[in-house]
Amino acid sequence: MDAGQTPPPGKFAATVKVEPKGQVVIPKAARDLFDIKSGDTLLLLADADQGIALMRQELLDQIVASAMPGQPPEARPEGETQ
Repeated sequence: MDAGQTPPPGKFAATVKVEPKGQVVIPKAARDLFDIKSGDTLLLLADADQGIALMRQELLDQIVASAMPGQPPEARPEGETQ
C-alpha cells in the first residue's frame, strides 16, 4: 500500500511505538474497526516465528464454547446459548 493510500474496508495498517513500560497505543481507527472500548479484555497471542496478535477475549470464549457444545450453560460465556 502506498503512503497516503486508504486501506480497503475492514483492513487497517499502521506503525506504533513501544513506550518505556512496553505499552503500545492501539490507533483509534483500529479500535473503531474492532469496537474496542476502554476496559475491554484482549487476548495477546505470540509466536516467535509468526509474531504477535490481539483478539477479543469474547471471541476466544465463543470458539471454546462451540468446540464443547455439551458443556452446561453456566460454563458457557455470557449470553452464549447452545
